[in-house]
Amino acid sequence: MRSLWKVSVAAGALLCFGGTAVFAAESLEDIMKARHLSQKDVLAAAKTYVPTGGRDEFIVFSSGGQSGQIIVYGVPSMRILKYIGVFTPEPWQGYGYDNESKRVLAEGRIDGRDPNWGDTHHPALSETAGKPDGQFLFINDKANPRIAVISLKDFETKQIVVNPILQSEHGGAFVTPNSDYVIEAAQYPGVLGRGYAPLSEFNEKFRGAVTYWKFDRAKGEIDAAKSFSIELPPYSQDLSDAGKGPSDGWSFTNSFCAERYVGGIEQGRPPFEAGCSANDADYLHVINWKKAAEVAAAGKTTKINGHDVIMMKTAIEEGLVYLIAEPKSPHGADVSPDGKYIIVGGKLDTNVSVYSWEKIKSAIDAKQFASKDPYGIPILDMKQVLHNQIQLGLGPLHTQYDSKPCIAYTSLYVDSQVAKYNYCEGKVLDKISVHYNIGHLNAMEGESVAPAGKYLIALNKLAIDRFNPVGPLHPQNHQLIDISGDKMELLYDMPVPLGEPHYAASIAADKLKPEIRYAYGTDSRRDQKSEFQVRPGSEKIVREPGKVTVFGTAIRSHFTPEIVEANEGDEITFHWTNAERAEDETHGFAVSTYVGNLSLEPGKTASVTFKADRPGAFSYYCTEFCSALHLEMEGYLMIKPKGLAEQASTKIAEGVVYGKADYDKQHATNVATQAVIDGVVKYIVSTNFKDFPTVPPLVEDATDQLKFMKEAQTKAEEAAKKEDWHNATLWANQWWQYQVKAADIGLRVKTYLDEHGAKVIAK
Repeated sequence: MRSLWKVSVAAGALLCFGGTAVFAAESLEDIMKARHLSQKDVLAAAKTYVPTGGRDEFIVFSSGGQSGQIIVYGVPSMRILKYIGVFTPEPWQGYGYDNESKRVLAEGRIDGRDPNWGDTHHPALSETAGKPDGQFLFINDKANPRIAVISLKDFETKQIVVNPILQSEHGGAFVTPNSDYVIEAAQYPGVLGRGYAPLSEFNEKFRGAVTYWKFDRAKGEIDAAKSFSIELPPYSQDLSDAGKGPSDGWSFTNSFCAERYVGGIEQGRPPFEAGCSANDADYLHVINWKKAAEVAAAGKTTKINGHDVIMMKTAIEEGLVYLIAEPKSPHGADVSPDGKYIIVGGKLDTNVSVYSWEKIKSAIDAKQFASKDPYGIPILDMKQVLHNQIQLGLGPLHTQYDSKPCIAYTSLYVDSQVAKYNYCEGKVLDKISVHYNIGHLNAMEGESVAPAGKYLIALNKLAIDRFNPVGPLHPQNHQLIDISGDKMELLYDMPVPLGEPHYAASIAADKLKPEIRYAYGTDSRRDQKSEFQVRPGSEKIVREPGKVTVFGTAIRSHFTPEIVEANEGDEITFHWTNAERAEDETHGFAVSTYVGNLSLEPGKTASVTFKADRPGAFSYYCTEFCSALHLEMEGYLMIKPKGLAEQASTKIAEGVVYGKADYDKQHATNVATQAVIDGVVKYIVSTNFKDFPTVPPLVEDATDQLKFMKEAQTKAEEAAKKEDWHNATLWANQWWQYQVKAADIGLRVKTYLDEHGAKVIAK
C-alpha cells in the first residue's frame, strides 16, 4: 500500500479533487492532507472512478417517481446518462412535442383524460431464459394504472397500455423468465372497471387483481387482446415476482391491509394505518399463471371493459390461486436465482421469511390447506411451507441476490441498514448503515437467474445531511456499495434530483447494443420508415386551402426550407428529417412562442402540427448546439394576417452586397482549406481506420459533407462565370462551410486514431 502515497499529481487529478491549491499539489499525500481524506476515502474514490473516455461496467435503470420518467446511470461511476420520457412530456428529447411521441402519450389516455404525469415505480428488463437480454424495458405507473414499453435499441418509449379494470396499481412491472408476460398487480382495491360502489359494500364489491400482459417480442409491444387478469380479494396487492427454474409458471404477489379496513378519521374512526396493520400477518398470493393463461384462452373469463378477467370463483375452481401468511406490511416477494425459495420481509417485523417452493408445491398438490380466506381461497399452513425465518433488524423490505450461492441482501427501512445473510443456513453475515431510510435496493442483475454481484445500490428515501442544501425539497440518495468481499463497503453517495425513485434494474453494459443513428428517415416511435421523410434536394412546401405542409431537412448548419409562408388560420405541419450520418450530430427544432422542441437525432424524421392562430414573423432555429454556425441555423415562419394576398412572396431584402474582390478572397481561402483537408484525408486512408467501429461512419459523414461542398462549389463557379459576384461569394462561403464541417470531422477522426493506436499501412 506504500506505493499509493507516491502517485503523481496526474493521479490526483484523476480522482477529481477540486480547489486551486489541490491542483497545484505535488503528490497524492498533499491532496489527501488538504482535503482531510483518509486512505479509505481515496480507495473508495478510485473504485468508482472511470477515466476520460472510459465506460461503466453496468447500466442502471431507476424509476423516476413522480416525474413519470426513467433515470439511466452507470456503475461504478454513478454518472447520470439520460432521462427517458415515459408518461410525461420531456422537452430535451422532444417527447410529447412531436406528433410521433404525442401518439404514444395518447395511448395512455384514461377515461378520456390525459394525465400527462405518472408515478413510475418498478422498471423490469426483458429476459431470455431468466437473464436480462438488453432488448426492452418495462415500467409501471402507480397513479394511473399503466405499463410502458421502452426499446433499448434507442432508449425511447414505444407503447403505453392502460389497465382497463384497475384504478391504481403497484405490483408492476415484473416479467416472466422469457418475457412472455409482464405482471401488473393492483394496489388499492376498487370496483373492477373503475366503477362506483359505496364503502359500506367494500367487502362485496371492491376487488384487487393481477394482470398478465402478453408481450410480443417480435413486434416489441404488448398484445392487449391476448392479455388477461385474475380477480383477487380486496386486499391491497403489493409487489410481484415470477418463478424461475422449478417454480417457473408461477408468480408471487404479496399484499397488505388484509384486514380490509377502510379508515374514516373524519368520522372519528382510527386512520387507515391503524386498521391496516392490526393483524400479525398479511397474505402472499401464489398464482399458477401458466395454467391461468390456458383458462383464459379457453374463454373461461368475464369481459370487463373489453378485457378478459378470470373471476375469483373460476380461479378457485381451476386451482389458480393460493394464499400463505406473510409478515405484515410486506414490500417484496423475491424469488431466489435457482427458483427454489421466495423471500418476504415485512416493514413492521424484524424477520424475513424464506419460503420453500418445494414445500409450497407439495402442499398444493396434496391439497394440504390450513383454512380458507373469507372468499374461499385456500390458505397454506405457513409453518409447513417455510424454509426458515431470519431475524435481520427493523423494517425488512426488499431483497436482492448475490452471485455467490445462498447470499442475499435485504433493506432494513427502520434501521437504515442493508443486511447480508445466508438464506439457506439462516445466518446473518454483515450489516452496513445507509443514509437514510432505505426502500428498495438493487444488486447488479440481482433478480435474474445469474446475478452478477460486485455492486449493490441502496435507494434511500432521505438525504438530510448528505449534500449541499438546496431548500426544503431534498434530492434522493442512491448509495453505491461494494459487495465483492466478505464485508460490504460504502463507496459513493449520488444525489438524484428527479422525482422519488423507488426501484431500479441493472444490466451488464456489454449486453446493451443501442443504435448510434437511425436508418435514414425513421419514425423512431414506430421503428419504421416515415412516410414523411425526404432526401436533401427533394425538400418541398405543399400548399392546400387552409393547410401548409413542409417536408424539410436539417443538416449542419441549415434547415431547408428556411422561409415558410402561411396565412393566419392555416394548419401548419413541419416534417423534418435529420440528414446527418455522424454519431451524436443531433438537431432540434422550435418556432419562437409557437412550437416546443423537436429532437432530431441522425436519420430521424419527426413532425409537428399546429394552428397558425396569430399572425407575425416567427423565427425558428436549431435548439441543439450542432456546429460552429449553430446560431445561424435559422429560418422564418411568416404568418400573414387575414386579408393579405395569399400568394407566396418572392422578394427578399439583401444586406451586404459583395463584389469580385470578395469572391476572390473567399475562393483563395477555400483552396487553402482544401489543402488541409486533403492532408487529413491522406493520413486517414493510410491507416487501418476500418478496424475502429467508431471511425467509418464519421468518414462516411465527412464524405457526404464533401459531396455537398462540390454542389456549392459548382453553384459558386457558375455564378462567377455570369459575373454575379454577390451570389458567387455567398455560394463560395457555403462551399467553405461544408469544408469546415468536413475538416471538423476529419480532425476528430485523426485525433481518435492517434489516441487509439492506429497503424499506418505501408503502400
